This record gives sequence, structure tokens and C-alpha cells, in this order.
Amino acid sequence: MNVRTFLNWSTNLLNYLRSLVILSLLCLIFSWSLPAQAASRISPKLEQQVMQIIREHPEVVLESLVAYQQQQRQQIVQSQQAFVKNLQINPQAVIGNSPVTGSPNSKIVLVEFSDFECPYCAEANKTLKQFMEKHQDQVTLVYKHFPLTQIHAQAVPAAKAAWAALQQGKFWEYSDALFSDQKQLNEAKYLDIATNLNLDLDKFKSDRALADNEILQDMQLAQKLGLTGTPFFVMNGESFSGAVQLSDMEEVLARATH
Repeated sequence: MNVRTFLNWSTNLLNYLRSLVILSLLCLIFSWSLPAQAASRISPKLEQQVMQIIREHPEVVLESLVAYQQQQRQQIVQSQQAFVKNLQINPQAVIGNSPVTGSPNSKIVLVEFSDFECPYCAEANKTLKQFMEKHQDQVTLVYKHFPLTQIHAQAVPAAKAAWAALQQGKFWEYSDALFSDQKQLNEAKYLDIATNLNLDLDKFKSDRALADNEILQDMQLAQKLGLTGTPFFVMNGESFSGAVQLSDMEEVLARATH
């Protein structure tokens, strides 16, 4: 190895090590947002040193963040591709224990990620009902919970109530009732809907306490797919979102059947 090659190699190695060190320090910075017991282990002196490095080498910090974002995007794309593939070759693996309606053969599967407190989901639900009335013998509709907990305080309680209704075979009727009166989502409303649907109230109340794990699995799937809002739909290999029009869904179905 000649001197020039060695110097180039050394420079690249030092740049790599510098980036690695700064990225490690960034991890320490991110940990400051964790509970107090974690943050208390970082000394003021170390904090000053980290901030000094960031001030002196902002370009490395930016490069590290960009690289991290690219890695995250790549993981999301891979997760989406795997999800679509499973939906096509093994739909039951995607459906799992989720509520389903429509065609039992699962040749065309429409997966909905939704939030019972989301106004756009309520609008989409009206369109979805029209769509399924026309294509219930052709399309299998699957509901996945994606409560947006940061902005919708009743999203999780409503999801748990709907899950409890599912255990008595009344998920779709219960979900329609939730969507039709979103401004009144509260404990009294959940019990009132259950009563109107002639559910066993004791079982309904106890089942709600068992719903957390199923809802969490749906939320983790949505996050793995990179979803940030609701409603979100996937029909076979095509995705769409928002308060969609019936004509839009018909077009997606037409492409899925050709």
C-alpha cells in the first residue's frame, strides 16, 4: 500500500469513526427524552461535550439523520411489500382474528385501517357500506384498528367496545352506531349501543378488558407499514386513503379484477 492510498484509507476510516461516535452521542441525546431516571445518568459535563461536538460538526449530524431516515423508509417499503404479498398469497395470515364481512373466499381482500373518532373515517364508512352492498359477493372486507391516540381521546375506548361487540357477533352493527354519533363517544354511549343491540352486558364489560392485545397488534402493524393517518385502505396490491368516493373504490376494484 503506497502513502497516498494509506492516507486516503486513513481519512475514510477516521470519517467513519467520527460519524459512528457522533451517531452514538446522538443516541444519548435521544435518551434524554426518556423517563427521568434515564436522563439523570447523563452528567452535565458529558452534555456540554456532546453539544460542543454537534456545534463543531453539524454536517455529520445531518448526514447521520438523513441516513437514519433513509433506513427507516427502506424498512417501511419492505414491510409494505411483504404485507401486499401476504395479502395475495395468504390472506388469512393478514386477516387473523380481525372482523370480516362480505365474500368468504378472500380472492379480493379490502383491508381498512380506521379510527372510530376520526371524522374522515365516518365519511369513508358511508361510502364503504355502499361499496360492500354492491360487491359483498366479490370482496372480503377486513377491519383493522388504528386509533390515533394523540388526537382522539375516545379512539381506544371505542375500539375496545367494538372488539367486545365482535365477541358476540355484532361488530359491524356496533361500528356503524359508533360512526353515526361520533360526538357522543363516552362510557354511557358504549353501554347504550350494547343495550340496543341486545348484547350480554356482563360479557360486554368483561370482554372490553381483554381487547388491548388485539388492538395493539393492529396498531403495530399500521406503524410498521408507515401509516400516519386514517382511514387507510389496501385492496389486493393497491392502497388509497382519506374520505374516498365510491367511484374511486370501483376503479380500484376494476383494476384488481383484470
